[in-house]
Amino acid sequence: MRIRKSFLPFMGVAAAALFAAEPALAADAPVTETQFILNSINFLVFGAFVMLMAAGFAMLESGLVRSKNTATICLKNVALYSIAGIMFYLVGYNLMYAGVDGGFMGSLAIWGADDSAALAGDFSGNYAASSDWFFQMVFVATAASIVSGTLAERIKLWPFLIFVVVLTGFIYPIQGAWHWGGGWLAEMGFADFAGSTLVHSAGGWAALTGAIILGARKGKFDEEGRVHPIPGANLPLATLGTFILWFGWFGFNGGSQLAMGSAADLVAVANIFANTNIAAAGGLVTAMILTQLIYKKVDLSMSLNGAIAGLVSITAGPDTPSLGLALTIGAVGGLLVVVFVPLLDKLKIDDVVGAISAHLVAGIWGTMAVPLSNGDTSFATQGVGVLAIGAFVIATSTVVWLVLKYTIGIRVKPEDEELGLDRAELGMEAYPEFGRGSQFI
Repeated sequence: MRIRKSFLPFMGVAAAALFAAEPALAADAPVTETQFILNSINFLVFGAFVMLMAAGFAMLESGLVRSKNTATICLKNVALYSIAGIMFYLVGYNLMYAGVDGGFMGSLAIWGADDSAALAGDFSGNYAASSDWFFQMVFVATAASIVSGTLAERIKLWPFLIFVVVLTGFIYPIQGAWHWGGGWLAEMGFADFAGSTLVHSAGGWAALTGAIILGARKGKFDEEGRVHPIPGANLPLATLGTFILWFGWFGFNGGSQLAMGSAADLVAVANIFANTNIAAAGGLVTAMILTQLIYKKVDLSMSLNGAIAGLVSITAGPDTPSLGLALTIGAVGGLLVVVFVPLLDKLKIDDVVGAISAHLVAGIWGTMAVPLSNGDTSFATQGVGVLAIGAFVIATSTVVWLVLKYTIGIRVKPEDEELGLDRAELGMEAYPEFGRGSQFI
């Protein structure tokens, strides 16, 4: 069982009737069938919200790559979501949750649902087993999506998907077990409510190591180290993707409350929704203002990443801040994006969609900000968690990337990069009516 709690704000007359029929219960009272039903629905519906984020990532990345790579990035996103589900079934779930008991990982076994107790009238399991598995699985795909955007336009399809197999089946579940599986970080008091570090920074570290080993896109930097921006093909699509991610984040954070059988849980989720929303708004507006001040123009793509950074920043602790503090946390996330996107360019690290800044950097900030409103943890404990997970993901990702690089290779040929991965690897084009051969397409 995950140590997080999850919740679904179930609306409507039927839900109101159910709540009216169930009086507030003592903490040690047995779980009723109504509570079991509502907890299970919460996993399923909020999990569907998070699944929709896969579409958000696909649209965001499609808008920020050149049109000659659009079909490939779409395929990668739908493929990584599918692979995440298969690997979490085969090995990931039990590795993350089965028998961690304060240690470092669970067991290597295929997951299987067991609802025999609930079907016999014992609802102490709190929710249907498959509803929990589904909710956990959609989080795994989010981490892999971060890697996809960073490495776009120059990585081979199949080596990338092999990395996704390892990331979703082993790397993500092991570090997730340390906290959400009841492992050693949980026992220390580390807090990451919905995954600023366990999901977003973990994916960001994997993306960073891949970007360094893979190298930059052709033409991104010249011999003198000057940066040559490569604009995306469809900013309206990127904007739509951001809105979809913003919407899905209500499931990402709201579902992590983990209960819906009391008014207190409903109040908590309402606060989480409000904090999540205002943090995103703070990140976007801050990025707008800073790009205006620094570049004398408002940068749309930077502003979109500011919103995402605000969302990532509040994810570690959306349940405890006041609305004003949540706004501040999100605003700092937006500031970090504006600072780190050009810094990575200066370091010649090519991040196509700005995911390292928005997910890794903002994820670290959000995790370290938790003690500002949560007295049950400390800056030292949060720092230990951030450093431990960072070191583990860097080490394991580096090994996997290097093995792939020196065996089957991870980078497409220069002529294929110039042609575009859609035609080179898929033999098709996302926009076949466009003229062919232009480097700007």
